[in-house]
Amino acid sequence: MGTELVRYDLIKVEDLIFIIRGVQVMLDRDLAEMYQVETRILNQAVKRNINRFPEKFRFQLTENEIEDLRSQFVTSNSRSQFVTLKI
Repeated sequence: MGTELVRYDLIKVEDLIFIIRGVQVMLDRDLAEMYQVETRILNQAVKRNINRFPEKFRFQLTENEIEDLRSQFVTSNSRSQFVTLKI
């Protein structure tokens, strides 16, 4: 993964934060874009280094949660299923 984040305006980052299960989260696809990697690469890195990503900072969306998010977007990337909590 790249070591430098893409610069984002605070307003844009705020638009990438959703409330799911009562907590603020970001989708894997949005984090991948910020790190300039493909979503699958980000998810592979998480799986390979699972001890570095405690459960309280990640979870997988249910099918219902995915459908709820899709309804909020005009276009949606169906590959996004993981979220990371905003701390």
